[in-house]
Amino acid sequence: MPNSRPLLRQKIRDLRKTITPEQRDHYSSQLIDQFTKNPKIKEAQCVALYISVDGEIDTNGVIEWCLARNKKVAVPVLHPFSKGNLLFLNYDKNTVMVKNRYNIPEPELNVQNVIPLSKIDIMFTPLVAFDSKGNRLGMGGGYYDRTLQDYHNTKQGPYPIGLALDIQEVGTLPTEIWDVPLPEIITPTRNIIFNN
Repeated sequence: MPNSRPLLRQKIRDLRKTITPEQRDHYSSQLIDQFTKNPKIKEAQCVALYISVDGEIDTNGVIEWCLARNKKVAVPVLHPFSKGNLLFLNYDKNTVMVKNRYNIPEPELNVQNVIPLSKIDIMFTPLVAFDSKGNRLGMGGGYYDRTLQDYHNTKQGPYPIGLALDIQEVGTLPTEIWDVPLPEIITPTRNIIFNN
């Protein structure tokens, strides 16, 4: 079923958009609670987080939580020269943001603010859907799959954790050879660890 991924992607994206602003605020608070319980997050010095769009779980609260604890926060930027790849730039409350070609806010590119992957302890990944094995369905561009290839192949590099709403869980995801399964996913109600 070659169309199953695009159809599922659209179905879950539509479902995410049915969440009310009040529910979104509640889930954001619950996500912070999950962060406070996770020992890996407590120990991390530098984390990569993304700016939420398109009905994704709101990351503003966890970004503020990390900054308040003096954790360095890196935010993804579309790589200007290497198509399909990401750079990660330092982010704080004074960071100048611009919209990229997907209309997603990202830090204004400044090479002095680039944080190498080797300095990032945890990489929080967006996702459209996930299943009980830690498989992740993204938006289809492959940016995070490329970024996490080293971790997937050698367990080197940032430890990946997916962030999602509970309604984004599906029975079984159709996967491709390039897909990188996640070892951990955090939702507002659960911290799920997978054996992959």
